[in-house]
Amino acid sequence: MNDIPANNTLSKGWLLLFSVWVLATISTLASLFFSEVVKLPVCSLCWYQRIAMYPLVVILPMALFPFDAKVTRYASVLVLFGWLTALFHVLLVAGYIPKSAQPCVQDIPCSETHLNVFGFLNMPMMSLLTFSLMALLLFFMTKSESS
Repeated sequence: MNDIPANNTLSKGWLLLFSVWVLATISTLASLFFSEVVKLPVCSLCWYQRIAMYPLVVILPMALFPFDAKVTRYASVLVLFGWLTALFHVLLVAGYIPKSAQPCVQDIPCSETHLNVFGFLNMPMMSLLTFSLMALLLFFMTKSESS
């Protein structure tokens, strides 16, 4: 009878980790679609967010089979880096950070957006929302594994 809660915890943690992997995979495929198929330009901050997102697509499945909750140590660092970069990008696009502070030195300015959904949902905002959701899911996974 004591095995039932352990199995529920394992399956709950596994589903949360799988959800994070699905988000990372969809985000990776979407970013590749917009840059390679639609040909939207990719600024430096977008590249940093990709650097945080792409490894998750490879790292997380390795922790699913067999399930290893310790992957949150590594995934959380990538998610936090991506979240901080996306937050900086959102604040830069919104005008709260002066354009003189933008790290983009190439031809593509980080303060401009080329895709707006519903008039307010741009790529940096989508990235921030995705990293936020991933952070929440990893947090809940950690909590479910510690109980």
